[in-house]
Parts: sequence; C-alpha cells; structure tokens
Amino acid sequence: MKIDLNADIGEGFGRWMIADDAALMTVISSANIACGFHAGDHLIMDRVVRAAKERGVAIGAHPGLPDRMGFGRRTMVVSAEEMEAMLAYQIGALRGIAARHGLRVGHVSYHAAFGTMANADQDLADRLARVIAQIDPSLVMLAMEGQPIDLAARKAGLRVRSLFLADRAYQANGALVPRGLEGAVIHDLDKVKERVKTFLETGKVITIEGKGLAIRSRSILVHSDTPGSDKLAQAIASQIDAMGGEVSACAEG
Repeated sequence: MKIDLNADIGEGFGRWMIADDAALMTVISSANIACGFHAGDHLIMDRVVRAAKERGVAIGAHPGLPDRMGFGRRTMVVSAEEMEAMLAYQIGALRGIAARHGLRVGHVSYHAAFGTMANADQDLADRLARVIAQIDPSLVMLAMEGQPIDLAARKAGLRVRSLFLADRAYQANGALVPRGLEGAVIHDLDKVKERVKTFLETGKVITIEGKGLAIRSRSILVHSDTPGSDKLAQAIASQIDAMGGEVSACAEG
C-alpha cells in the first residue's frame, strides 16, 4: 500500500520561516510549494525545489491569494478573470524555477481561501481548472473528493489525487470544520495517528459530529503552519509504516 504524504511548504518570506521545511522534506513524498502570493518568494522557492530534487520529492504548485498579512486565509473581492491570471502567474513562476533544476511541476493544490472561493462557486472552479489544463493537461489536481474543485478538474480532463487532511476536522457533509471553530485543527499527535490508523483500516474519518465519513484517498496532507508540522508528518509516516504501508508519491486516486 503506497500512500502519498504531502505538505504545503516554502510558506515563509525572506528571513521569516513558518515551518521547518528541511525536516518536512525528509519525511514527505510530495511538496506543495507556495508561489509567492500568500507566502514564499523566489529564493525560498528555489531552495525548496533544490531540496526536493536532492530528496526525490515530487513538486507541485500551491497558489494562493495575494495576502501575506492574512496568510491567504481571507477571501478577497476579485473577479474570476483576475483569479485565472493569478493562478497562471503562480504556476508559471514555479515551472520556471523547476526547469532551472531539471524538474517539472507535476500537480496543483490550492491554498486556503483560494480553494475556499473555488469550492463556493462551481463556475469559478470550472474556469480555474480550465486554466490548469491549458497550461499543462498532464498536471494532477489535489482536491477533496466530491467538492467543486474535484468535479471541475475532472470536467477539464485533469487527473485528480483525492486528499485526506490528517490535521483538520471534518463535518458530516464532507467539508472541513471552518478554522476558528473549536477542534477545527488537530494538534495532538496521538489523535492524528489514531485518525490515520482509522483511515487506513476502514477508509473513513470520524467527523466532528462523531459519525464515520468515507474518504477514498491515497494521499494525506499536512499543513506546514500547524505547530510542530514536522513532528506531525513524522508521526503520520510512522503510522503508515507500522501498518505495512509505504510513503511514496503515487498516482491519482
């Protein structure tokens, strides 16, 4: 059983770093690299791509809204045309840096409010998915199953890698518990390991309401800005190993 362990990474700016990217890189199989809007800059992107090449980690673009103060977690009043351009700009920036190191960008994973806005508007999600397909139809979309981003990617002819968010609480309808609400982000390592164990054994996660929710996924996401994200990733990797699995960048599914 191969499980992709991916993390949003490179989410600092200049001398300020939000997570231990080097430690995360020793554990994960795929890196969702911030592209300079909500976080990241040209030097950080270059360093993360170089590290990914050294570690054999697959790389993808992690585009967000241009809101460093709010870390891309605040929705913005912008047109669909502007979001399309933002998306193309950020993917293009990472593709340029990746090419310099002989790598290719293989996937796209929206950050925070960028994804929230797409998931709230199927037409917007469709338009953004078409942008990705126009840039490179072989790009894989990372998304939560059944959400508008997932549906849009499939309509655009993109492959999709469905995600399980190990450090976020789910609602019974399959959506995440909004940040800011109690229990939305899970910090306890033992609880995260138990969630991963349940997910790998049963294909389900226990929702905030205490219900079992089926999730079809072979990819687990860790948010780098969750305190102790490197320890969280290590705990997840150890749980995968303990159950006979292997952390590996895998195909869609």
